[in-house]
Order: sequence, then structure tokens, then C-alpha cells
Amino acid sequence: MNLSKLKLSQLRALVAVADCGNFSEAALKLGVNQSTVSHAIATLENQLGVILLNRGRYGAKLTPVGQQITDKAIQVLKLLEGMAQDAQQTKGLQGGTVRIGAFRSVATHLLPSAIARLHSRYPHIQVTITEDTDIEDLKQRLTQGEVDICVAELLEGDEFEPFLIFEDEYVALLPSQLGPRDAQLSYEELMAHPLISPSQGSCFSRLDSYLKRNHIDLEIAYYIRHDSSMVSMVSQGLGIALMPELAAAPVPHDVQICRLPFSITRPIGASLLKEGLHTPAVYAFLDVLRETEDFSVPQAV
Repeated sequence: MNLSKLKLSQLRALVAVADCGNFSEAALKLGVNQSTVSHAIATLENQLGVILLNRGRYGAKLTPVGQQITDKAIQVLKLLEGMAQDAQQTKGLQGGTVRIGAFRSVATHLLPSAIARLHSRYPHIQVTITEDTDIEDLKQRLTQGEVDICVAELLEGDEFEPFLIFEDEYVALLPSQLGPRDAQLSYEELMAHPLISPSQGSCFSRLDSYLKRNHIDLEIAYYIRHDSSMVSMVSQGLGIALMPELAAAPVPHDVQICRLPFSITRPIGASLLKEGLHTPAVYAFLDVLRETEDFSVPQAV
């Protein structure tokens, strides 16, 4: 038996007749004439040396061996379809652009390693990064199609598909001149010094909401917009800053990190539009981003 002469068109004809129960409907399904289907089945039976279909007035019915061969033909066609999909995906990953919207801290400390992994696998994919400090602005950029993926705090809403990377804990930044501290500050230690807080955006609103919800009364001495300015003020001994750990990086040598006497975190991850038409390049970037291991805040050199 010379199987090298078998054709995919013969297998498709067999599966179509098995599905439809007759040659005429199978021909319509395949978009060919009935004689083409009949010839394909007859040739296949001749090559295999067995009867695959019992023909009759009321249609065509698979023989027992015909059923076995049809089952295998279905598997072969599915494998071929999978091969085509793999090839198409690979072609899609030979180029393309991933447009990322991200917080500055994420763009600085999280994205470079992910992009390096992406380029090591798919060197022709281009990446653009739009940095923003406001989560609402990033949300707007995503919904308006200005970026493909948002890497920041996870976006809330039914229209978004979130992928969590890690929980970024709020910490206290202390001037080193205050002396060594325990890993966790007490409320008394916290309230004994001027406090520095973010002045706007989700970092501020998350902290402010938590304090009000839990009836924690902290007197804030400074409200500062930029993360780097908050760290600089701590470095100058002007107070204790309350901020997410990732936003504080890199931490200068004259600043120490302590845990707060309460727990607040912000979820850092990737958000996509749930109903968006995403390219293979976007999914490839998402895959390498989700490989990110537990993050540790870089120290200043």
C-alpha cells in the first residue's frame, strides 16, 4: 500500500460525506461538484484496498473500517490545522509593534527585563512606551486605542482583562539619621515625625481612603506630587514618606525602608481591553511579562 499518494482532498471528502450522510450535501459543503467527491472517495478506497462507505438509495453510511479511518482522518486534519495556526502565529511574531502605557516606576524597574526577554525571542518586534503618572490617563489611552496594554496598577472595570504580577506594598521611608529601626514602625514612631504623602493620583487616593476607612488619624506635613521629590525630602531629613515600595526605587543609601504599622498594597500588573483585537506580538509580550519573578526594590549604587 503506497500511502504517499493519499491526498488531503480525499480525507476532506471522506469526513464531509461522513458528516452529511450523502455525496450531494458533502459536495455543497466542500464547494465542489458531486462527481469530484465520488471520485475522491473511490480513489481513496482503491488506494487503501477497503470499502469505506456503503452506498444506498438513502445516502452513504460508513462501514466499520470506514469509521476507524474517518476518525483518524479527522485527527490528521486537526493536526494540519494546528500546524497552519502555528505557522501563522510565527509569521505574526516576525514583526509588529507593542504599544505600552506604564507608570514611570514600572517603566524604569519592571519593563526593561521583560522587553529584553521579548527581544531575545522575537528580535523584530518593536516596543514603544508611554509613561504617565495618572492611572486615569493610562486608562483613557487604553480605551481610546493609543496603547495596546497598560502596565501599572490593575485597571478596574468589566471592559478590562487584568493579569496580576505582584502586590506592591506601601512602606515608610526614613532618614538614616533617625538611627536603626525595627523592620516595622509603630504608630507612635510614625506620628513622632513629619509625614510626607503623595498629593494626587491613585497612590494618594488609595492611602487616603484606607486611612479614613480605618479611622487612622495621621497628620500629613507635606503633600508632594513626584516620587523622586518625596525620596529627596526624606534624604534631607524632612520627614517620613509613605509610598509604594516600587515608586521609591532606587532607594538612596541615606534612606531606610520600614514596614508600616498597617498594610496597604497596590496590585501591579497588565491590563488589556477584554474585547480588543490583540496582535500575536501583544500576547508574546504578555507572556514574557508574566514570567516576572518576585520583585525586589533596587538600591542606589
